[in-house]
Amino acid sequence: MKTLKCDLCGVTADGETFEGWMQALMPHYMEAHADVMKDPSHGEEEKQKWMAENKARFDAV
Repeated sequence: MKTLKCDLCGVTADGETFEGWMQALMPHYMEAHADVMKDPSHGEEEKQKWMAENKARFDAV
């Protein structure tokens, strides 16, 4: 089990896998960072960049 902070604040989430961590983080992200989730400037390219950066952070733990 890995524990990793949210990329936007200090809240942590746990997960055995990157996908598990993402699922654990999702409720926090939807509540605390809804503005980021709904930002129309965050298209598919931005989502892929977020996934790559955060997978690298997860793998480094």
